[in-house]
Amino acid sequence: MSISLHVSIYIDPSNRTAFLEAFKPCFEAVRAEKECLFFEIYSDPDDAGHFSWVENWSRDVEWFMTAQITKDYYKPYLVATEPMFIKPREVKFYDRMGEAWT
Repeated sequence: MSISLHVSIYIDPSNRTAFLEAFKPCFEAVRAEKECLFFEIYSDPDDAGHFSWVENWSRDVEWFMTAQITKDYYKPYLVATEPMFIKPREVKFYDRMGEAWT
C-alpha cells in the first residue's frame, strides 16, 4: 500500500526566509529517495507563515515511521525550524487510492 503524507506548519512570517533556507536541503534529500513519488510545498496566500506540503510514498506508514523519518537529514531541519513554530505541526496520513484516481 502507498501513502500520502499531508503536513501543515505555522511560523511567524518574519521567519519565512530562514524557514525555507533550512527546509530546502531536507526537501531535496526527501525528493531524491526512490520511494518518494511526489513532494510539493505550498504557501498560504493569506498567511505568509503557513506552509503545507504533500509527500506521496510507495510504501506504508509503518515503513515511513521506522525507515524514512528516522534518516539523519531530518535532524538539522528540525533543530532549525521547530523553534520557529507558533502552532503545533499538523500531520495526516492518507491511503492512496491507486492509479485509477491519479
